[in-house]
Amino acid sequence: MRRLPSLTIFFPCYNEEGNVERVVRAALEHGAAVAEDLEVLVVNDGSRDRTGEIADRLSSEIPNVRAVHNRPNQGYGGAVARGLSEARKAWIFFSDGDGQFDLGEIPRLIELLDRCDVAVGYRIRRADPFIRRLNAFCWGTLVRTLFGLKVRDIDCAFKLLPRRLIEQVPLRSRSALISTELLARAQRLGYRIAEVGVNHYPRTAGVQTGAKPTVILKAFVELWKLRKQILRGD
Repeated sequence: MRRLPSLTIFFPCYNEEGNVERVVRAALEHGAAVAEDLEVLVVNDGSRDRTGEIADRLSSEIPNVRAVHNRPNQGYGGAVARGLSEARKAWIFFSDGDGQFDLGEIPRLIELLDRCDVAVGYRIRRADPFIRRLNAFCWGTLVRTLFGLKVRDIDCAFKLLPRRLIEQVPLRSRSALISTELLARAQRLGYRIAEVGVNHYPRTAGVQTGAKPTVILKAFVELWKLRKQILRGD
């Protein structure tokens, strides 16, 4: 199996005290198997529980774990943008801090790199409530139409990309639109995107927050702004 020269694995976390340590330790285990040089980064997005405290403890105990804190909460897009900007290694992988993905499937992404520049997962069977899956279907259909993206699961939090991409693109989104902007700008620059199916598991701790009406509305408003920016080449 191909090994990456260096890799940052990061997680945006909001009130994930029941998941953050388990996810970090999984990242350490599986990251070490695929990269010569590894860092694990926790982005604590203004959590009101012990997420930040646990992340700081792990970073003090384990040399290649870091914790950064958004104060106040910046939302999912702001947390992802912070993680991308803080990543120090040549390759960046990110997932969510809720532990709904198996990080042992990262090699599936790496295997795609012979024919692509950005490797993304799609959820084979999404373990979310019906309304959340319906929202995702409608959103994905709209985004694919507006940007011509041939990606079946735009917002799947299982992505591997080169750090040089982040150095080239001006990510402005601070909402759930962040994955759309990332992929649309990558495609615009000529980056090849490939995808592979990954498993998605039910949440075992914590509460989902991404499907709030205010979050969805903000993403729709930013969507039209982003389309205009990309068409103008901004």
